[in-house]
Amino acid sequence: MQKYNYENLNYIYFEDFFNETDSEVIFNYLVNNINWKHDTIKIFGKKHNLPRLTAYHADTGVSYSYSGIKMNPDPWTKSLLKIKKKIETFSECEFNSVLLNRYRNGNDYHGYHSDDEPCLGNQINIASLSFGAGRDFKFKSKNLKESRPKTLFLNNGSLLLMKHPTQAFWLHSLPKRMRLSSERINLTFRLIDKL
Repeated sequence: MQKYNYENLNYIYFEDFFNETDSEVIFNYLVNNINWKHDTIKIFGKKHNLPRLTAYHADTGVSYSYSGIKMNPDPWTKSLLKIKKKIETFSECEFNSVLLNRYRNGNDYHGYHSDDEPCLGNQINIASLSFGAGRDFKFKSKNLKESRPKTLFLNNGSLLLMKHPTQAFWLHSLPKRMRLSSERINLTFRLIDKL
């Protein structure tokens, strides 16, 4: 387990939160049992497909909006609730939603952003769980102009807990990796204010 807390970048990385066997079972479950969607985003008035597939599960009435996309929740499955409980026990944080991203190969990606929407409140803790192909994950400071991006390699079965105040001071991304042909599925657990 790796802990890091410097210049308001505060995270815990646990590279084998799930072992290889359990990770394979969970990955196959997610591929075959989640209602994956291909959302669109507007950029300069034009619609574009997101470079990944998504799904969203949460407590009743807990919707989530980002980049002009409003996600209404599918109900929790028993498997997702079991994963959530394990993360909550480990992290000592409470979560009421999970956003799932499915990166079909290295062409699918997520640009630099922060998970800092007002509905997440002032004390934002995000638990990010990875299954499938390992991928680079980058942090970039919002304020430190001279700071070089910091890179973590997120393994199959790993958990990255991004703790407060990371989202207020840092951006993060999953860059393209053109030579990669394998899939990766990421689950990001959040606590969202119920509207």
